[in-house]
Amino acid sequence: MKNTKSITSRIILIFAVIVVVNVVSDRFFFRIDLTADQRYTLSNATENILENLDEPVTVTAYFTEDLPANLIKTRRDFKDLLVEYNNASGGKVVYEFIDPAEDQQLEQKAMQSGVQPILVSAREKDQVKQQKAYLGAVLQKGDQADAIPVIQPGAAMEYALSSAIKKMSVSVKPRVGFVTGHGEPSLAAYRQAYEPLNVLYQVEELDLDRAGNINDFETLVINGPTDTIPEEHFRILDEFLAGGGKLYIGYNKVEGNMNQARGSSINSNFEDWLSEKGITIDNAFIVDANCITVGVRQQQGNMNFTTPMQFPYIPKTSNFVEHPITRGLEEVMLPFVSPVNFTGDTAGIKFKPILLSSENSGTLTPPLMFSVDKRWTKSDFPLDNLIMGAVVEGDVVGGGNFSKMVVMGDADFAVSGEGQQAQRLGEDNVNLMVNAIDWLSDDTGLIELRTKGVTSRPLDQIDDAEKALLKWMNFLLPIILIIIYGIIRMQRNRNLRTKRMEEDYV
Repeated sequence: MKNTKSITSRIILIFAVIVVVNVVSDRFFFRIDLTADQRYTLSNATENILENLDEPVTVTAYFTEDLPANLIKTRRDFKDLLVEYNNASGGKVVYEFIDPAEDQQLEQKAMQSGVQPILVSAREKDQVKQQKAYLGAVLQKGDQADAIPVIQPGAAMEYALSSAIKKMSVSVKPRVGFVTGHGEPSLAAYRQAYEPLNVLYQVEELDLDRAGNINDFETLVINGPTDTIPEEHFRILDEFLAGGGKLYIGYNKVEGNMNQARGSSINSNFEDWLSEKGITIDNAFIVDANCITVGVRQQQGNMNFTTPMQFPYIPKTSNFVEHPITRGLEEVMLPFVSPVNFTGDTAGIKFKPILLSSENSGTLTPPLMFSVDKRWTKSDFPLDNLIMGAVVEGDVVGGGNFSKMVVMGDADFAVSGEGQQAQRLGEDNVNLMVNAIDWLSDDTGLIELRTKGVTSRPLDQIDDAEKALLKWMNFLLPIILIIIYGIIRMQRNRNLRTKRMEEDYV
């Protein structure tokens, strides 16, 4: 009888605890973030933006209710993030979830607001079918609105939300000028980079002959000049730096012609101006064992086939030095990159490498011919950690004013091209350039959010010992936990039986 009452009391207590936990969790939201990049923890940049909100922000999330299993997590993560925004803003960020499929007018409103449907695959009765789904949101602040058309699984949700809120909160965007007129690509050639930059900045082409007040620009981008630059333009750039301006510089000292299989040098008076700042870009190709593969067409008898071969002239690097520009990047491909060095006075200038070649790299001096049939060996890569990109901070031109520069030994890694020649670039190629311009131009810290999330972590970059450890942990850990639980339960039952056999047990 006593045991029956005890069991009943325990059941009532368990139900009471469950009710209390549900009530408390409904009013107080918290979670423990154990991810490597703290993707579920609001950044300081986001908290600063939310603390400085002068009026409420309404987020209308248009999400289809009946989503495939792999997209349900995206909806749940986005809702959890909005809960945290609401808490951190003191209730100034309010939200609602709407399923546009419930009403044709709601669906029309979602599309007119900028949220577009996508086709997703769903399994039903052992068949895969395509269904229309909505995974977007519209933000409203006063009479301003901004849309997140699609929230991709694994995307940087916090960056999308925080940058949209900041975009609506800023009355005048900082200006970023892409210098043209010396053989540089036009702004249209940066299609992938332009979109994220245009969220926070007024991005425009800049002809230095008609620059007006150059100090109206926050940052200037000089990427890939090939023609002679007038001395007057160098004077304008020096004045810009002397006034505390910031420069992003990408320079091709060498170029590769794949059609002619030839590598050659590029000579410009821009190099002389850089050397005055203590910066040199070597007349050499960096070759790296960690590189892309190219398809080489071969013929054997009547058979034509394509064989993948290493092409070390286009390195792939994941060797990043810790810096806000490189934080969160996984891998960047740099076509025909050259080493960057600093020979200036380190007393008033800080030079910090941010992008390095692998431990198996080397240099080759042009002119040269590319040979896809070459069998590369370890002796071809005697060098390591060659500098491919760096930041320069300090009194660059004299006069006592602090300025910043980012210098890359390749100008093409973020240029997608124009028209029919445009190509799709790797996400981190774009992020590297955008992050660099962000670091130069923006002081809110949003830069760290763009790459919050894994973009590429291939298994072939994990050594065999780590692969084996992960494999056996996945296999054995559940079994070991079950065995431990069984031993504990068995010992507990044994102790209980021993206790019941005692004379004074009631």
